[in-house]
Amino acid sequence: MKKLIYIPLWVLWTQYAFSQNNDDLKFLVMTDVENQKEDLIEVSDKIWKAAEVAFRETVSAATLIEYAKKNGFTVEEGVAQTPTAFVATYGSGRPVIGILGEFDALPGLSQKQVPYKSPLVEGGSGHGCGHNIFGTASLGAAVALKNLIEQNKLQGTIKFFGAPAEEIYFGKLWMARAGLFDDLDVCLDWHPSYTTKADVQSSLALVDFTVEFYGQAAHAASDPWNGRSASDAVELYAHGINALREHVKPTVRIHYHIQDAGSVVNVVPDYSKIWVRVRDSKRTGMKVVYQRVQEMVEGAAILANVDYKVSLISGIHELLPNVVGGKVMHENLKTLGEITYTEEEIAFAHDIQRATDIPLTGMDGTLEPWEYPREDPGGGSTDVGDVSFIVPVIRMTATIAPYGTPWHSWAVVASGASSIGHKGLVHASKALAMTGVDLFTNESLRKEIIAEFKERKGDYVYEGLVPDGPPPLDYQD
Repeated sequence: MKKLIYIPLWVLWTQYAFSQNNDDLKFLVMTDVENQKEDLIEVSDKIWKAAEVAFRETVSAATLIEYAKKNGFTVEEGVAQTPTAFVATYGSGRPVIGILGEFDALPGLSQKQVPYKSPLVEGGSGHGCGHNIFGTASLGAAVALKNLIEQNKLQGTIKFFGAPAEEIYFGKLWMARAGLFDDLDVCLDWHPSYTTKADVQSSLALVDFTVEFYGQAAHAASDPWNGRSASDAVELYAHGINALREHVKPTVRIHYHIQDAGSVVNVVPDYSKIWVRVRDSKRTGMKVVYQRVQEMVEGAAILANVDYKVSLISGIHELLPNVVGGKVMHENLKTLGEITYTEEEIAFAHDIQRATDIPLTGMDGTLEPWEYPREDPGGGSTDVGDVSFIVPVIRMTATIAPYGTPWHSWAVVASGASSIGHKGLVHASKALAMTGVDLFTNESLRKEIIAEFKERKGDYVYEGLVPDGPPPLDYQD
């Protein structure tokens, strides 16, 4: 007797959704994005120059808001107790399709638009993850879809979400808590990369917390016996974390940063602080390790004879993939074709690769082959994961930097304001808009996407891992 193999419906489903591909409407949004091109580049470069970090993206948010309003969107500013978070809306009724846009930079990555390391502002910030392009391309796609709604060629509502602080504190958590994603049918998202593909891989769940130790100061030479060292406690705690690494699953990642361990050598430190981050491929596994490293705090405090305090910063879910939506995105990327580059752009890429000591492979603007979700894909984390537990999310990446470029580095910053980055911006914007056309026009497709979402989510009830109150707007670098 042959063994029956269960295959989910979305694995078998392909033909119907692609049979109504809306070529005319997709041509219109592609043309629309092309017509916006110079404006989008101007917006992206302005955000690149501002290079603002978490919750301080005042120029960046204002630039995107101005462009949204100029193009007829109604904008709700300062949402979710966050001055730089906003939602731009156009249209009415269902379906309601969302597009996510990020725009925060990373500390310490300031860089000129040259293919070698050279800070624009010494010690300043830079867009080492390409978020200047991210938010701009997403808004460009939203504008193209809005124009079709305005012309009565599409029916429904388009929403662009200006989402701050993805790099550090995960601003979408507070937006999710405020219910801003609850009325969406489907949400579109993308991320800059050195490859182009429909992205149906998950990400790592994560939790961030700080530990503070409180001891007793004393003279380090004349009476150290009167001191209780908070620095000893933070060292013991860090040692405990490092010992634990041998006994966790391969999917687990633990990072820490000692933020304070005393000021001078001749004083027993009475205060120390460490920032800890735990990740795993599933939130269930992450929570087990999170619980363990919290318990270890007390042990370090006992050994050093000090007091302690543990404070949650925030935590994020792993991404829920969506194969049905991913296949639609893949087909639209196939239609767009590859991104091509000039000899000057390839030479720029080679210079960056030479400066970062990676192979001189140049640019890769081809579409990556289709790949089904892997069980443990590794990689990083994103607060888009939380959105994906509220509404189905369709994702992609687009090439904005030389192949193999170290991410979160000066090399990405340099690429993000170059013609290489600009080409990726336009490519992503077109692909998002084309997929948006499919979502607006094909009710059966939306139902299939939502059915997969519900099956993957199961009976889990989403709950954000975020402390009470507003986000930490007053944090110190």
